[in-house]
Amino acid sequence: GSDNEEEDKEAAQLREERLRQYAEKKAKKPALVAKSSILLDVKPWDDETDMAQLEACVRSIQLDGLVWGASKLVPVGYGIRKLQIQCVVEDDKVGTDLLEEEITKFEEHSVDIAAFNKI
Repeated sequence: GSDNEEEDKEAAQLREERLRQYAEKKAKKPALVAKSSILLDVKPWDDETDMAQLEACVRSIQLDGLVWGASKLVPVGYGIRKLQIQCVVEDDKVGTDLLEEEITKFEEHSVDIAAFNKI
């Protein structure tokens, strides 16, 4: 019966070695970060608002886990244009409420979420 004990020991050592390798491999792999793509509509209260200045203000918001993307000005009517701006956020770090709060600090305007997608 000593042969079986020897084999069991080897099998146990092999299993431990494989588990250790798996754990190391897993540790090296970056954890999957949940992200969302958000399209924001930033609307001024009147046609007097300098939209270039407004966009500069919005883009000046720097948060860990926030990346600004493309933007465009879209006519709303009566000479008023809204700023449509794309951003990608890490879900654990940046919430939509925080984003809206930061944007509305600057001036009199409203912020709506036009689109929200998990990526």
